[in-house]
Amino acid sequence: MGEVAAELYTQDGTIDIKGNPALKKDTGNWRACPYILANECCERLAYYGMSTNLVNFMKDRMGMANAAAANNVTNWGGTCYITPLIGAFLADAYLGRFWTIASFMIIYIFGLGLLTMATSVHGLVPACASKGVCDPTPGQSAAVFIALYLIALGTGGIKPCVSSFGADQFDEHDDVERKSKSSFFNWFYFSINIGALVASSVLAPAPRRQPAHPAQVLVAATRKLGVPVDGSALYETADRESGIEGSRKLEHTEQFRFLDKAAVETQADKTATGPSPWRLCTVTQVEELKSVVRLLPIWASGIVFATVYGQMSTMFVLQGNTLDASMGPKFKIPSASLSIFDTLSVIAWVPVYDRILVPAVRSVTGRPRGFTQLQRMGIGLVVSMFAMLAAGVLELVRLRTIAQRGLYGEHDVVPISIFWQVPQYFIIGAAEVFTFVGQLEFFYDQAPDAMRSMCSALSLTTVALGNYLSTLLVTVVAKLTTRGGKQGWIPDNLNVGHLDYFFWLLAALSLLNFAVYLLIASWYTYKKTAGDDHPDAIAKGGAHD
Repeated sequence: MGEVAAELYTQDGTIDIKGNPALKKDTGNWRACPYILANECCERLAYYGMSTNLVNFMKDRMGMANAAAANNVTNWGGTCYITPLIGAFLADAYLGRFWTIASFMIIYIFGLGLLTMATSVHGLVPACASKGVCDPTPGQSAAVFIALYLIALGTGGIKPCVSSFGADQFDEHDDVERKSKSSFFNWFYFSINIGALVASSVLAPAPRRQPAHPAQVLVAATRKLGVPVDGSALYETADRESGIEGSRKLEHTEQFRFLDKAAVETQADKTATGPSPWRLCTVTQVEELKSVVRLLPIWASGIVFATVYGQMSTMFVLQGNTLDASMGPKFKIPSASLSIFDTLSVIAWVPVYDRILVPAVRSVTGRPRGFTQLQRMGIGLVVSMFAMLAAGVLELVRLRTIAQRGLYGEHDVVPISIFWQVPQYFIIGAAEVFTFVGQLEFFYDQAPDAMRSMCSALSLTTVALGNYLSTLLVTVVAKLTTRGGKQGWIPDNLNVGHLDYFFWLLAALSLLNFAVYLLIASWYTYKKTAGDDHPDAIAKGGAHD
């Protein structure tokens, strides 16, 4: 009977939309994914349509200086990637991923509608003087920022759920579906960058979902501070399945032994009729919390990478504004449009990585994924450094050309084609395929089964903090470099500034971040479900990369 059930139903705890065990033949797998991918694809199409040109909008239509415009963009971008914590909490604890996505999509659409009115309806659009200097009223500014932050809130309900919801469609206990799950994350990121015009209101007709549960380990461990830990006598359910709905049993690990106290069964627990979950937890509950704690250093290492990524919507655009954007005698390409080369880079790299690079590396390493997840993210961190170096070299050449020709006016265009920016965009796209896609898969894979939305949201907050770090860096750099009446690195007139120094600073921070990442990755222990070996773990050598 058990073998028949294994053939008919998924074995990883997923259930269908009605709460019943998910039937393999009727739910999930690739049949459910087109709708999920289309939803994310259209949401990202709207997001990038705004964000890539937002810094110029803040300058030209809201009358802001370069530094202020860049900081407003990164503050908004950071909020877009911190609100996923709200959406993840609602998805894991109350609504589930399906209804969280549907609900927050409505908020997103309201924000888009208001932003459209704020930029097109007479009375909401700021009046500009003949010289192009704009002075928006408080009401006009409020309309723009309310719209932007409604969009940020809408994003918060969608982003942490879609990748996890899509990955839930593949059963980890089925060899074929497990391989498909790994491939899904590559094509998920591919679909984001394609931006196909598919209706964003449709979701999967027969999805699988993972139910959620609260954690009580910290309270139980704290209440047993004086209790010694015996690793061989920790409490766990006797059943084959975990006592936590939606979670598989996890094997005990030696890290963070303090938390093991929560699973120590005292005499009082044994004599009690039904011990309180706030006093006694299972090994699986403890290991789930350990999994989250182990993720935090890896999470922190993505912040600097996200800061580098954020320059595409700020400093790259400002740099492009000073270059020759002409394409023939009558047409000029907007500097914000060059982000298309980041998109094209991702579109090119995803199939190359998935269909060529992974099989080639797999033949050498013997690992199903080719690279381990941590190796994949580390490669992206290294690649991102070269994007900053490319931007810095271009800026150095631009400043030398300015000095040679005396082009120090704020509106002087340097006779260097804007297409020399293409390499820095293309390199960031390559880095994304390694680091961002690796993060998506890593945080989903290593998260507790019933906390996957929350951990996906946690991975997204690196982008939020990366944007906030960019704001902090720009603010500090502007303050320090303008002392004594100096122009500073990032003045309104970049022709008399030193934007190259800012790019060198980010390259140096990226190098330092990678060095720290190597230490973190060597310490990390992969989560291991009972009876399974993690595909990235090294046999007989622990679970370290």
